[in-house]
Amino acid sequence: MPSLPVDTRDKLSRLRTDLAALGRVVVACSGGVDSCLLAVVAHQQLGPSALVVTAVSPAVPAEEVAQVEALAAEFGFRWRAARTAELARPGYVANAGDRCYHCRSELFDVLGPIAAAEGAAAGRPGPVAVAVGTILDDLSDHRPGQRAAAERGVRTPLADAGFTKADVRAAARALGLPVWDKPAAACLASRIPYGTPVTLGTLDRVGRAEAAVRALGFGDVRVRHYGDLARLEVPLADLPLVLERRAEVVAALSGAGYLYATLDLEGLRSGNLNAALRGDR
Repeated sequence: MPSLPVDTRDKLSRLRTDLAALGRVVVACSGGVDSCLLAVVAHQQLGPSALVVTAVSPAVPAEEVAQVEALAAEFGFRWRAARTAELARPGYVANAGDRCYHCRSELFDVLGPIAAAEGAAAGRPGPVAVAVGTILDDLSDHRPGQRAAAERGVRTPLADAGFTKADVRAAARALGLPVWDKPAAACLASRIPYGTPVTLGTLDRVGRAEAAVRALGFGDVRVRHYGDLARLEVPLADLPLVLERRAEVVAALSGAGYLYATLDLEGLRSGNLNAALRGDR
């Protein structure tokens, strides 16, 4: 097992202490490294008093849900899927700069009754804590969802313990999580430029396009949706390979319903559509 830097080890110790103090917790786990680490550590500290929940919606790739389910089987934590209905929220569909606020509001409004049921089953007078995998790095980005969390008293144990992305990956690797080096990912709605309505058809097209490109062997992929045009983002190191396999990539995007395929020469930048909100583009 890889050793942890002293600073990360101290943060992990604080995380364990903070989770133990909660007594019972419902962890929202999207399948990313951050929330998977939180789920595993919560289980290690609280056992069956920790419930891990993964949202199921058209904006969440099915493989993400399957990955959390597999992790639950491997580590033995309590897990369930819960369907969310972001597309029923006009603010989410409108896709203004606060789309993530409406998305997270839907998630937490679904988790609230689950937490209440957990509290009732344990004989507690109120709901147990709901926790998400927010880390320090998230606090400096455009994250309207944090307001939804704050309004509902959702806990952020990783950020509270001082975890950065580097800490998360180091701790996840040390604890044997198979997702420790998984590329960062976000919901499929993040591929749609602000101001373009989010629809079931668009989410499906983006999801199929990314799955088709990944099937070609490209692990870290974003397909930005611009109507009939797909703007493909891959890490800079993969740009030559995309050009080498140009015909296959074009066929993959065309098969998902796009008429035009473009390659972003700046490479993959997580959250780069937020630049429009800052006036950078």
